[in-house]
Amino acid sequence: MATASWNGTVLAESDDTVVVEGNHYFPRSSVRPDVLRDSATTSVCPWKGTASYHSIEVDGQRNVDAAWYYPAPQAAAAEIQDRVAFWKGVTVTA
Repeated sequence: MATASWNGTVLAESDDTVVVEGNHYFPRSSVRPDVLRDSATTSVCPWKGTASYHSIEVDGQRNVDAAWYYPAPQAAAAEIQDRVAFWKGVTVTA
């Protein structure tokens, strides 16, 4: 079971993550929607496509752009469709 947590709060848990470039991509259904805040930030990966971001908010503290996902990944990255990954101090254990 993989778990993502920040500031002592579990953000996601799943035994069905996909690991790409060392990052666990959690099924969106396993991520707590109440901690995610939309962000206008995007970035581009040449083989995965355009990533969009969420900030995380827990107990009034915000971790800006600490979660990302690919709304329409390139064919080479189709396995991460509808999945979310974390960084910026979010602890992911498997």
